[in-house]
Amino acid sequence: MRNIVRGAVAAIALGTAAVSAHAADLPSIKAPPPAPVFVDTYQPFQIRLKVGSLIPLDGTAKIYDAGAVHPTLAALGVPGGSVGVATGLSAGYGSLVPGASTSISTSVIPMLDVAYYLTKNWAIEAICCVSPHHIQGTGVLAGSSLAHTWAFPPSVMLQYHFTNFGAFQPYLGVGVNFTTFWGTRAGNNNWALNFAPNSIAAGLGAFGANASFYSASITPSWGVVGQAGADYMFNEHWGVNVDVKYIMVEPNAHANIVAFIPGPVGAALNPVFVPVNAAVKINPLVVSAGLTYRFGGDWGVPKLLPF
Repeated sequence: MRNIVRGAVAAIALGTAAVSAHAADLPSIKAPPPAPVFVDTYQPFQIRLKVGSLIPLDGTAKIYDAGAVHPTLAALGVPGGSVGVATGLSAGYGSLVPGASTSISTSVIPMLDVAYYLTKNWAIEAICCVSPHHIQGTGVLAGSSLAHTWAFPPSVMLQYHFTNFGAFQPYLGVGVNFTTFWGTRAGNNNWALNFAPNSIAAGLGAFGANASFYSASITPSWGVVGQAGADYMFNEHWGVNVDVKYIMVEPNAHANIVAFIPGPVGAALNPVFVPVNAAVKINPLVVSAGLTYRFGGDWGVPKLLPF
């Protein structure tokens, strides 16, 4: 009986050892890893170098008589004189000079844009350029060169960027513009100023004069800006950009004309000074293209955060 019991115990022990050895050969079972966490990061800083064309959509002006002062004209019974009484071009001081306007040249310039992304979709952008322009007279001022000037029109934009089209990333923007003018100088060219038949000068036998703008100034202008454009990104840093902006620029200009009347009438009246004020509408369309560079992070690349 004892031998039977001892044999059973030995068999059980041998079986337990075999099971333990087999279990040791099996792979261990571990808990599943935590789900990965993805963070959609973006480049917070951006710079663009571009070439743009500033195209005045209007360029016209309303020219107002600013009241020429001429001792001889006043002595003839015309107190103070004016563009109107001297030339017949208007009804007198403060009145609109009919048929007088301007045109403004287009300019091709380098441009710099700097942006900071508040999120991957919203950005604030500052736009800067310096643009040369030539203002010429039209209508009764045809042939005159009113002024040459440089425009400095910085703008600040709030933009929304669409990032659900992959590498193609269009955007819309709205902002404010402040345009100031510097280096303004009068055209100083000679042109024919024709007197109206009902003017005093024409009544005295003078029908025209050799005129020239000899001074000019342009006031600063505030306006709104609308913008639409798109970037195509080759990688997380580099891309190309096209952009169109409409800028409201409507400054006031002040200019002075000096006119010399030929013949005996001119001997009594010369020189005739004609100051004018102008409400100028430039309202340019700015079309540009160039390179985009983004830095300070990874644009649209999901990042796996380890635990």
